[in-house]
Amino acid sequence: MQLRPEQLAAHLDKPLAPLYLLHGDEPLLVIEAADAIRAAARKQGFEEREVIVVGTSFKWDDLFMAAGNMSLFGGSKLVDLRIPSGKPGREGSEALQRYISTTGAMGPGIVTLITLPELDWQAKKAAWVTALSNAGISIECNAPPPARLPQWIAERMARQKQSAPRPALEFIAAHVEGNLLAAHQELQKLGLLYPPGELSLAQIEAAVMNVARYDVSDLRDALKARDTVRAARTLEGLKAEDAAPPLVLWALATEARSAAARPALLHAAKIDRIIKGLGRGDIWDEFLQLALRLTQPRTR
Repeated sequence: MQLRPEQLAAHLDKPLAPLYLLHGDEPLLVIEAADAIRAAARKQGFEEREVIVVGTSFKWDDLFMAAGNMSLFGGSKLVDLRIPSGKPGREGSEALQRYISTTGAMGPGIVTLITLPELDWQAKKAAWVTALSNAGISIECNAPPPARLPQWIAERMARQKQSAPRPALEFIAAHVEGNLLAAHQELQKLGLLYPPGELSLAQIEAAVMNVARYDVSDLRDALKARDTVRAARTLEGLKAEDAAPPLVLWALATEARSAAARPALLHAAKIDRIIKGLGRGDIWDEFLQLALRLTQPRTR
């Protein structure tokens, strides 16, 4: 049975399935899902846990022994199997398929959690993956697409009873460049710095960028003031500090939208393509050209 990550919490309120298979391209989500399953197992009386890591010298008999080696006191057990390579090999593939047909492994008192990295399309169609998915619960933990990242951040903020306007969510998304672990760390920081409630863009900018000598708020101030020299100097500082290009572009594009500058928005779209590898050009030179365009006096 396939389950989406956001469905897991509700599922874990019920009696656990005999087997869980976790995989995906986002380690943070895989780790969180595994932690949630382990916590639910403890809550439901699975007091014993045996961690098994598949390495070069691993013997698959150890997996069967783990499932058969129950506590002398008759307690329930979680078998925590981790396959870092995602490739159990021919022997492992056969062993895993035999494992789910073993009464001791799939019977009452045993829950098996199998954690894998991202699987390519061929691996997803492999017989052993299909067999495990059919025998229990399979959860693919992938990062949200860039367009949905601000909403993902909003949902995470809601967990800590905080919220923010859309521009602030986009600011965080641009800053972390799709890195969910970095986003998670930034949200934890917000939870520590500010009380529950709605946070302003200024508060989030101050928290996210408080370690840099130059930050995008300085750039935005220079653009709003139409201070060409200051904007150019700030861009040089951001470049020297390896500022994230998507974050710099966010500041420039935000000012272009507020000024309703259509040629500037087209320029920002061109830079976005360069950042994504879909166009050619020097990103920081393009940033400077766009900043010069935005700081020129308005014509009536």
